[in-house]
Amino acid sequence: EVQLVESGGGLVQPGGSVRLSCKGSGFVFGHYHIMWVRQAPGKGFEWVAAISNAAGTKRYAPFVKDRATISRENGQNTVYLRLNNLTPEDTAMYYCAKDKEWQRSTLTTAISEYHYRGPGTQVTVSS
Repeated sequence: EVQLVESGGGLVQPGGSVRLSCKGSGFVFGHYHIMWVRQAPGKGFEWVAAISNAAGTKRYAPFVKDRATISRENGQNTVYLRLNNLTPEDTAMYYCAKDKEWQRSTLTTAISEYHYRGPGTQVTVSS
């Protein structure tokens, strides 16, 4: 059974940082690109960052480009997302998801191409 489980969220003060983790199981983790998406209260899903299966390519949404670092350790079946200089606008449930396609030749940022989203981890930015 394919599973992705996110962790690392919490209450963070404005200007603070958070490191989120996404652990996968039930599939060959290193063969799939992984994406982080988020959903703020009352809003739709938006992609945050994506990383290729071998970590050679990384993509960031414009609103986090200078504040985020995505990385992965395939030996640990884990992808990380570090977000710095957080603002209240970053308050959201953060999810990771795997690419639908095995070893896709390019790293897509289309949310529709990712599935098996985990239960999410809540990040709340507030003083």
